[in-house]
Amino acid sequence: MARAKKQIAKRAAARDERSGGDRTVATNRRARREYEFLETFEAGIVLQGSEVKSLREGKAQLNDAYARVDGGELWLFQLHIPPWTFATGFGAHEPDRKRKLLVHRAEIDELMGKTQQQSLTLIPVSLYFRDGKAKVQLALAKGRRLYDKRNLIMARDAEREAARATKEINQWGGA
Repeated sequence: MARAKKQIAKRAAARDERSGGDRTVATNRRARREYEFLETFEAGIVLQGSEVKSLREGKAQLNDAYARVDGGELWLFQLHIPPWTFATGFGAHEPDRKRKLLVHRAEIDELMGKTQQQSLTLIPVSLYFRDGKAKVQLALAKGRRLYDKRNLIMARDAEREAARATKEINQWGGA
Protein backbone atom coordinates (compact mmCIF):
# COMPACT_ATOMS: atom_id res chain seq x y z
CA MET A 1 0.00 0.00 0.00
CA ALA A 2 2.78 2.44 0.91
CA ARG A 3 4.58 1.67 -2.34
CA ALA A 4 1.48 2.51 -4.41
CA LYS A 5 1.10 5.84 -2.59
CA LYS A 6 4.74 6.69 -3.31
CA GLN A 7 4.23 5.96 -7.01
CA ILE A 8 1.08 8.09 -7.12
CA ALA A 9 2.88 10.95 -5.36
CA LYS A 10 5.83 10.63 -7.75
CA ARG A 11 3.54 10.80 -10.80
CA ALA A 12 1.69 13.80 -9.39
CA ALA A 13 4.99 15.62 -8.75
CA ALA A 14 6.14 14.90 -12.32
CA ARG A 15 2.82 16.16 -13.70
CA ASP A 16 3.04 19.36 -11.65
CA GLU A 17 6.63 19.89 -12.81
CA ARG A 18 5.62 19.53 -16.47
CA SER A 19 2.63 21.87 -16.22
CA GLY A 20 4.34 24.46 -14.02
CA GLY A 21 7.24 25.19 -16.37
CA ASP A 22 7.19 27.01 -19.67
CA ARG A 23 6.16 24.95 -22.65
CA THR A 24 7.14 26.26 -26.06
CA VAL A 25 4.53 25.78 -28.75
CA ALA A 26 6.22 27.44 -31.75
CA THR A 27 9.40 29.31 -32.56
CA ASN A 28 10.31 31.58 -35.44
CA ARG A 29 13.70 30.20 -36.48
CA ARG A 30 13.83 32.19 -39.71
CA ALA A 31 13.56 35.47 -37.82
CA ARG A 32 17.02 35.03 -36.27
CA ARG A 33 18.52 34.84 -39.74
CA GLU A 34 16.47 37.61 -41.34
CA TYR A 35 16.57 40.17 -38.50
CA GLU A 36 18.93 41.55 -35.89
CA PHE A 37 17.17 41.63 -32.51
CA LEU A 38 17.66 44.82 -30.53
CA GLU A 39 15.27 44.20 -27.65
CA THR A 40 12.87 41.42 -26.62
CA PHE A 41 9.82 41.46 -24.37
CA GLU A 42 6.86 39.30 -23.40
CA ALA A 43 3.20 39.91 -24.18
CA GLY A 44 -0.01 38.07 -23.41
CA ILE A 45 -2.29 37.10 -26.26
CA VAL A 46 -6.10 37.11 -26.46
CA LEU A 47 -7.33 33.76 -27.78
CA GLN A 48 -10.60 31.90 -28.24
CA GLY A 49 -11.18 28.53 -26.61
CA SER A 50 -10.57 26.41 -29.70
CA GLU A 51 -7.33 28.32 -30.37
CA VAL A 52 -6.02 27.45 -26.91
CA LYS A 53 -6.90 23.78 -27.46
CA SER A 54 -5.08 23.81 -30.78
CA LEU A 55 -2.02 25.46 -29.20
CA ARG A 56 -1.96 22.86 -26.43
CA GLU A 57 -1.69 20.25 -29.19
CA GLY A 58 1.41 22.16 -30.41
CA LYS A 59 -0.05 23.49 -33.64
CA ALA A 60 0.94 27.03 -34.65
CA GLN A 61 3.07 28.71 -37.30
CA LEU A 62 4.97 31.96 -36.69
CA ASN A 63 6.83 32.08 -40.01
CA ASP A 64 5.20 35.14 -41.59
CA ALA A 65 3.82 36.71 -38.41
CA TYR A 66 4.44 40.30 -37.35
CA ALA A 67 3.06 42.72 -34.77
CA ARG A 68 1.96 46.30 -35.25
CA VAL A 69 0.45 49.10 -33.19
CA ASP A 70 -2.94 49.82 -34.72
CA GLY A 71 -5.42 52.24 -33.19
CA GLY A 72 -3.47 52.52 -29.94
CA GLU A 73 -3.45 48.73 -29.42
CA LEU A 74 -0.85 46.08 -30.23
CA TRP A 75 -2.02 43.43 -32.71
CA LEU A 76 -0.42 40.25 -34.02
CA PHE A 77 -0.97 39.53 -37.72
CA GLN A 78 -0.43 36.41 -39.86
CA LEU A 79 -0.15 34.01 -36.91
CA HIS A 80 -1.60 30.74 -38.19
CA ILE A 81 -3.36 28.58 -35.60
CA PRO A 82 -5.19 25.75 -37.35
CA PRO A 83 -8.70 24.92 -36.15
CA TRP A 84 -8.99 22.40 -33.35
CA THR A 85 -10.10 19.06 -34.79
CA PHE A 86 -13.11 18.72 -32.46
CA ALA A 87 -14.40 22.31 -32.82
CA THR A 88 -17.21 22.64 -35.33
CA GLY A 89 -19.65 25.37 -36.21
CA PHE A 90 -19.84 28.09 -33.59
CA GLY A 91 -16.86 26.76 -31.61
CA ALA A 92 -14.42 26.97 -34.54
CA HIS A 93 -12.17 29.96 -35.20
CA GLU A 94 -10.63 31.67 -38.21
CA PRO A 95 -7.00 30.43 -38.49
CA ASP A 96 -5.36 33.66 -39.71
CA ARG A 97 -7.30 36.35 -37.87
CA LYS A 98 -5.50 39.22 -36.17
CA ARG A 99 -5.03 38.73 -32.44
CA LYS A 100 -4.77 41.35 -29.74
CA LEU A 101 -1.62 41.42 -27.60
CA LEU A 102 -1.73 42.43 -23.96
CA VAL A 103 0.96 44.89 -22.87
CA HIS A 104 1.02 48.03 -20.73
CA ARG A 105 0.12 51.40 -22.24
CA ALA A 106 3.63 52.78 -21.65
CA GLU A 107 5.13 49.84 -23.58
CA ILE A 108 2.72 50.40 -26.47
CA ASP A 109 3.68 54.07 -26.66
CA GLU A 110 7.39 53.24 -26.53
CA LEU A 111 7.06 50.60 -29.25
CA MET A 112 5.00 52.88 -31.46
CA GLY A 113 7.68 55.57 -31.21
CA LYS A 114 10.54 53.18 -31.96
CA THR A 115 8.85 51.48 -34.91
CA GLN A 116 7.85 54.78 -36.56
CA GLN A 117 11.02 56.80 -35.97
CA GLN A 118 13.75 54.17 -36.38
CA SER A 119 12.02 51.96 -38.98
CA LEU A 120 12.14 48.88 -36.77
CA THR A 121 9.85 45.85 -36.93
CA LEU A 122 8.05 43.85 -34.25
CA ILE A 123 8.63 40.14 -34.85
CA PRO A 124 7.21 37.28 -32.74
CA VAL A 125 10.09 35.02 -31.75
CA SER A 126 8.28 32.29 -29.81
CA LEU A 127 4.84 31.30 -28.61
CA TYR A 128 4.61 29.44 -25.29
CA PHE A 129 2.58 28.75 -22.17
CA ARG A 130 3.64 30.23 -18.84
CA ASP A 131 1.58 29.32 -15.78
CA GLY A 132 -1.25 28.14 -18.02
CA LYS A 133 -1.45 31.40 -20.01
CA ALA A 134 -0.42 31.79 -23.64
CA LYS A 135 2.44 34.26 -24.11
CA VAL A 136 4.34 35.63 -27.10
CA GLN A 137 7.94 36.74 -27.01
CA LEU A 138 8.27 39.74 -29.32
CA ALA A 139 11.50 41.24 -30.60
CA LEU A 140 12.12 44.78 -31.73
CA ALA A 141 14.21 43.99 -34.80
CA LYS A 142 16.09 45.57 -37.64
CA GLY A 143 16.10 43.78 -41.01
CA ARG A 144 19.39 42.36 -42.25
CA ARG A 145 20.58 42.93 -45.77
CA LEU A 146 21.93 40.08 -47.92
CA TYR A 147 25.57 41.02 -47.37
CA ASP A 148 24.98 41.19 -43.60
CA LYS A 149 23.67 37.62 -43.71
CA ARG A 150 26.67 36.46 -45.70
CA ASN A 151 29.08 38.17 -43.29
CA LEU A 152 27.31 36.56 -40.34
CA ILE A 153 27.58 33.10 -41.91
CA MET A 154 31.27 33.60 -42.75
CA ALA A 155 32.04 34.79 -39.20
CA ARG A 156 30.21 31.81 -37.71
CA ASP A 157 32.11 29.39 -39.98
CA ALA A 158 35.46 30.98 -39.11
CA GLU A 159 34.65 30.76 -35.41
CA ARG A 160 33.71 27.10 -35.79
CA GLU A 161 36.95 26.33 -37.66
CA ALA A 162 39.01 28.08 -34.97
CA ALA A 163 37.26 26.07 -32.26
CA ARG A 164 37.96 22.83 -34.14
CA ALA A 165 41.63 23.74 -34.57
CA THR A 166 42.10 24.58 -30.88
CA LYS A 167 40.33 21.39 -29.88
CA GLU A 168 42.59 19.37 -32.15
CA ILE A 169 45.72 21.08 -30.78
CA ASN A 170 44.62 20.49 -27.20
CA GLN A 171 43.75 16.88 -27.93
CA TRP A 172 47.20 16.00 -29.31
CA GLY A 173 49.20 18.08 -26.82
CA GLY A 174 50.22 20.82 -29.25
CA ALA A 175 53.37 19.05 -30.48
